[in-house]
Amino acid sequence: MTGRRAGRRTLTLYATGSVGMGVWVTVPGLLLLYFLTDVLGVPAALAGLALLLPKIVDIVVHPLLGSRSDRQARAHGHRRGMMRTGLLLGLAMAAMFTVPAELTGAPAALWVGGWLVVGNLLFAAFQVPYLTTPSDLLVGYHERTRVFMFRMALLTIGLLGAGVAAPALAAGGGRGDYTRMALLLAVATTASAAVALRGVRRLTDACGFRPPDPRAGHSTLADLRIARQDRNFRTLVASYLFTGTTTHLFLAALPYVTQHLFHNAKLTALFMGLFLGPAMFAGPAWTAWSRRIGKQRGLLISQAVFAAGSLALLPGAKAAGTAGAAGVALTAVVVMAMGIAFSGLQLFAFSMLSDAVNAAGSSKAGSSKAGSSTAGAYTGVWTATEATGTAVGPYLYSAVLALGGFASSTGGHPAAQSATALDALLLGFTALPAALMAVALWFQRRCTLDRTP
Repeated sequence: MTGRRAGRRTLTLYATGSVGMGVWVTVPGLLLLYFLTDVLGVPAALAGLALLLPKIVDIVVHPLLGSRSDRQARAHGHRRGMMRTGLLLGLAMAAMFTVPAELTGAPAALWVGGWLVVGNLLFAAFQVPYLTTPSDLLVGYHERTRVFMFRMALLTIGLLGAGVAAPALAAGGGRGDYTRMALLLAVATTASAAVALRGVRRLTDACGFRPPDPRAGHSTLADLRIARQDRNFRTLVASYLFTGTTTHLFLAALPYVTQHLFHNAKLTALFMGLFLGPAMFAGPAWTAWSRRIGKQRGLLISQAVFAAGSLALLPGAKAAGTAGAAGVALTAVVVMAMGIAFSGLQLFAFSMLSDAVNAAGSSKAGSSKAGSSTAGAYTGVWTATEATGTAVGPYLYSAVLALGGFASSTGGHPAAQSATALDALLLGFTALPAALMAVALWFQRRCTLDRTP
């Protein structure tokens, strides 16, 4: 049955879970690398490793959680049990930015990295079943896009709120500023998870729940083999890996650009607002357009615009020191265009993930009512890919900074940088993201999943 539709209130309750997800993705992605290098005095190369190494845990754990979510869905008829761990995510957020005063350098990096592992595990246990929910619904091709449109709208609110509020609250640059920022946003994260639990229940009640095939195997390795053999899923995941790496590199680089090129840290909040503000309103337009051109073309266009925008940032950022307001204005316009593209990147990629899961289930069972035996495993691989991108992006940027000789500092007082370091900072913000997104587009062109119902 594919004619079911959920009401707007139900979809809003479900999508509210994305507010907290947006906070968790944005705050570490935007501020954690800068917090390590310019507040805690951690060398750039080590700071990048402190963010990258915890993701090894994610790569292993996410598929395991996906298979476990499938087993819980078979046994209980829902996936909400694991989601309850999301109520604890705020504690990890607060602890990660509350570094003891005596810790700097490597010990501080160890503290932050350890709490990042804890937070990522809690986040994954919530995220995997939450994102699998649309794949479980007895709805059609375009209705899945509608579900993700609501999710994208609320995700953007979380991204925008955190992207503007976090740098503003931490603008003082001291450790206490970062602690207060994390505590306030932790409250929003916890409240979001609580509302989402109710929303998932109402959404599955309204649209029906497609349980995983009870005859399927229960081995995580077997689930992963099935996902790996799905050609369209492989190309979609590969494309999303480079897409996520690019967008999170952009987030990690932004505070460095505003501080060291524009010499105004307050511009971080402004540019984040301009990046995510248009994305709040672009979702419905992308959804309507996808009914005419398809999700695949929409995703390719979004990737192309983001890549072109990354290169277009170069003139404004390069002129920041001499052109002043003109450089800021030029950068602002480009950032807004990239924000609209970012909305499409998220909406179409996640919607096509659900299409891949349903295509796999239908091909095996020959019926739209049959559930994919590995919906959770597919989502586990997807979220592991997303987690990898969130770490690889900042790591690549930290590597570029290290190669350029970037000087770390403590107490929120930026160190003077050499011309080579500033060049590395700029090229890592412009040319490198453009190249990475071009690779994402190359993979996406090989995906043949999209279809006209």
